[in-house]
Amino acid sequence: MTTKIRTAAWLALAMAASPALAKQGDVLVRLRAITVQPQEKVGPVLPSFPTSGGRITNAYAPEIDFTYMISDHVGVELIAATTKHCIDGGGSLAAVGRLACTWVLPPTLTLQYHFAPEGKIHPYVGAGVNWTLFYNEKASSQLNTAIGATHVNLSNSWGFALQAGADFDINEKMFVNVDVKYVDMHSNARLTTGAAVNTLRADINPLIVGVGVGWRF
Repeated sequence: MTTKIRTAAWLALAMAASPALAKQGDVLVRLRAITVQPQEKVGPVLPSFPTSGGRITNAYAPEIDFTYMISDHVGVELIAATTKHCIDGGGSLAAVGRLACTWVLPPTLTLQYHFAPEGKIHPYVGAGVNWTLFYNEKASSQLNTAIGATHVNLSNSWGFALQAGADFDINEKMFVNVDVKYVDMHSNARLTTGAAVNTLRADINPLIVGVGVGWRF
């Protein structure tokens, strides 16, 4: 009996230590905490403030993504998250401080290549397309005080996305994930103050860094 118990224990340990084989047809679901760090270039507010500039704030949020494995090595990933970002004035608008804030919804679809489906560590790279929706845009109270009540509208954006990451197996079904994405993202802002209309071009291009857990189905 003791021998059978020992044999069963060793088999259980061996199964726990064996890698989770990623294979065709698997669905991977990840829940990450992300930081979105714009690598921005903010142009002047034209024509009223030609010597102005600005910066875009970072954001932190939860994110969920789904990957379907087309083959043992190739997967398709769709991510969903939304974050809030603000534009702080620079140059001739530095004294105003915060200019406006907006919510950003950037669904991103990437085609991934997974290097080691048979291992316990599964690195991957990916490339794809991003569409960004800007919504609930609002001028700040500081801007409204400085130049008058202002309506803000931001154009949506299409761009490419690049990513690299890795899954680290905890057991056959669960893993830890780290992921980095670069997203080509931009917007043209239209600021309407009474009869005056100003525009601003922002190249946002965020670096999105995420850490989380995932499940394999």
